[in-house]
Amino acid sequence: MRHPLPRLLSSIASACLATLVPAVAFAADPIKIGVISESQAVAGSSIAPAAQLAAEEINAKGGINGRKIEIVVYDNHSSAAESVRAFQRAVNEDKVNAVITSYISEVVLALEPWAARLKTVMITPGAASDVITQNIAKDYDHQKYTFHGYLTSSALAGLVCDAAKDLLVTQHKMKTAVIMSEDAAWTTPLDAGYEQCLPKAGLKVLDHIRFSPDTTDFTPIFSKVEGQKPDVIITGISHVGTQPTVQWKSQQVPVAMFGVASQATNSTFWKDTNGATEGVLYQAVSGPGVAVTPKTLPFVDAFVKKFGNNPSYAGYTSYDDVYIIADAIRRAGSTDSDKIVAAMEKTDYVGTIGRVAFKPKGDPNVHGLKTGPGFITGLMLQWQDGKQVNVWPKNLAAGTMKFPAFVKLPAQ
Repeated sequence: MRHPLPRLLSSIASACLATLVPAVAFAADPIKIGVISESQAVAGSSIAPAAQLAAEEINAKGGINGRKIEIVVYDNHSSAAESVRAFQRAVNEDKVNAVITSYISEVVLALEPWAARLKTVMITPGAASDVITQNIAKDYDHQKYTFHGYLTSSALAGLVCDAAKDLLVTQHKMKTAVIMSEDAAWTTPLDAGYEQCLPKAGLKVLDHIRFSPDTTDFTPIFSKVEGQKPDVIITGISHVGTQPTVQWKSQQVPVAMFGVASQATNSTFWKDTNGATEGVLYQAVSGPGVAVTPKTLPFVDAFVKKFGNNPSYAGYTSYDDVYIIADAIRRAGSTDSDKIVAAMEKTDYVGTIGRVAFKPKGDPNVHGLKTGPGFITGLMLQWQDGKQVNVWPKNLAAGTMKFPAFVKLPAQ
């Protein structure tokens, strides 16, 4: 007589295995989405995890047209050259059907010709340079495979100026500003936009400082700024946000910082700067605790539960991008790149950052996101007591602005 224990253990193992294996039966060939990103960078570290989370959610609901979504991750180490090699490998060897890539404009600009050559759909969740979409407009037939899943620099400038008018000029009677941006592809159109829209918002531009991304000592820059006595520093910072923020605090620079600061979007930035970011205001498309759409907070909760921290701005968009690509493939009924492009151009999707639709052929920023009421409007958040608090627009505000004691505000 056989002992019943082995049979019992086998039954238990089978039952446990059944709970682990999803009931969904997928076709043999998955839909592959490559993710080429900066896994060690503050602003880029959320891109791949967010994409993976979206794929898991889609697969749990049956995938797309009976096929599983598979995320293939490549760490580009913030290098354009490594990104090109990863893109070639992704398409030629790993046979991906689309690529989500980078928050760095120089990386996306380096990959754009390859998306054209290899006829592979590519979308960026975080790069901002207007040149990305302008390249598509100049040669649509070849460059149509690239999409811009984040705001262009000129759009960012406009949203920062809108917030500055309400928060700085109206509320605090600020009148003067100094633009301080890193010297990079994405800040050229950003700064040009600032120079046009800040005066219209009521802020006179006293100076325009562009510094090398390799800068480690901001003492001379802050000394120059203090000498001009502006009411606010308007920033364009993505790659070097930690150092200027720490030195702004340690040197007690008496001028508020307000603008685009990509690293400040990540929940780790408080720890990264040892709290020096207290009072810094930064533009974002979404943020912790802000229900931009019904999908925003459930995504944040799921991300925190799985990865232990809030996503950076590029995490929100990367998550949305997987859904956008998957939906386009579903509607196209195919993974043919030209058919995916045609379907993506008809995207009308409510994601975590708002209603996503792409600008049409003929627009100077073709395949860029539509912005404004009813589409993407953006937020302005401030670091307060270790938390990211949204202070604009008013209908989505969770608090009001507070500044460190060393920041001098105009007399009311």
